[in-house]
Amino acid sequence: MINNIKLKSMLESFFIEDIGDGDITTQYLFDSKQMGEMQLIAKSPGIFCGEEIINRGVPIINPMVHSQLFVKNGDKVVEGTEIARIHGPIKDLLQAERVVLNLIQRMSGIATLTAHAVDVITGTEARICDTRKTTPGLRMLEKHAVRCGGGFNHRLSLADAVMIKDNHIAYAGSITNAIRNLKNGLGHTIKIEVEIETEDQLVEAAANNVDIIMFDNCSPQTIKQWIHHVPNNITTEASGGITMDQLYNYATSGVDFISLGYLTHSASGLDISAQVRAENQMAK
Repeated sequence: MINNIKLKSMLESFFIEDIGDGDITTQYLFDSKQMGEMQLIAKSPGIFCGEEIINRGVPIINPMVHSQLFVKNGDKVVEGTEIARIHGPIKDLLQAERVVLNLIQRMSGIATLTAHAVDVITGTEARICDTRKTTPGLRMLEKHAVRCGGGFNHRLSLADAVMIKDNHIAYAGSITNAIRNLKNGLGHTIKIEVEIETEDQLVEAAANNVDIIMFDNCSPQTIKQWIHHVPNNITTEASGGITMDQLYNYATSGVDFISLGYLTHSASGLDISAQVRAENQMAK
């Protein structure tokens, strides 16, 4: 979910970074009475994400700016699709343009890549989810984009759930020791996930009745051979360098979720352009 209070604070900081002490170009070219319109147009096909950025971002520059959206989060767009029209003082439209474009291009690119991954495993019972491999400062928006593309979210932060990884196991001495120590201090509402790499670790994790078991860097064939050790009440996940061409094999290995870091760390932005016209040009 988008936290609107957090979003406003984020957008304010982005505009401060981009505008600095003032846009000296628009300051000397336009006055506040010169009105215009900015059209946002898709230049390539994909999945749109970022209506919150348009609706809440531009008004930070000027609350009197009016936005009209023609698509919603998760909608498919093709080359030439008009995404939105934003009307207001030209100087404010131009000051908002780059931040808005950067964000909706990034978010739409992630949504598009996620939708492709979801399409690849259509017909299976597995689900696609993200990781914490997000751009610092943009996690809320990037994970929102994954949802708009039809994926699911893993942990939003380290505070959301326990994940016992190889270094934790090495320090604790065993999976059993780690789980015992954690359960002595954890509240009852917190889930425990264990990352396993061997069959013995899998059996140990299942015996401790954890909530989620992650098969880390295991092939689909290995997962198929080992997954019978996991009772039905434990959720399973595959992760670790999984590529698009391997997705279907992982989705049919028996796991419930496939977590993909590249949804956020390797997505290309969707090509979207902004065209600004003055009022006298709009009338022609």
